[in-house]
Amino acid sequence: MTVTVKWGRERISFDLPAPDTPLASIRKSLADYTHLPLDAFKLIHAGAVMKDDSAPISAYGLRPNSTIALIGATDPHTRVTAAQSQSENSIIATIQTELHAVRTSLLPDLDTFLHDPTNDKEHRRIGELLLQSLIRLDAIVAEPAWEAARKERKDAVREVQDMLDRLDGARSSPIAT
Repeated sequence: MTVTVKWGRERISFDLPAPDTPLASIRKSLADYTHLPLDAFKLIHAGAVMKDDSAPISAYGLRPNSTIALIGATDPHTRVTAAQSQSENSIIATIQTELHAVRTSLLPDLDTFLHDPTNDKEHRRIGELLLQSLIRLDAIVAEPAWEAARKERKDAVREVQDMLDRLDGARSSPIAT
């Protein structure tokens, strides 16, 4: 029969050892599996913290199909801060690349169009490309904790949206003759 250990979103199953097996044996096995130090996590069964490593598992009422919660210093799905920074930086780089492409390829065309807003084909082309850029920026997902990436994305969306508003504003305003 097995026992299940819940660790964050992960489930670890193992065969139930003999009732006289000390808790220290299970703790050691879990520490090896999770790569956590022995003293860096707590084991909880039926609402009670399993503290005494010298006590046999039968003292905690472990039976087949029991569930133990492993509360550790590190959740298996928690990302390391350095990896977060790298991911956040890559998101920021993606946003900046998109914005740079818009500024270099579309902004000159937009400025030219705004001086003579009579070409419908050019209006549609610039509008379509700006909308595509907005969709690409919208598809970028920044974690809630990534303040810098979220601000960068918000500023980029605002800038591209302003360009689109200027384009549409030029078409709706009367042409001076």
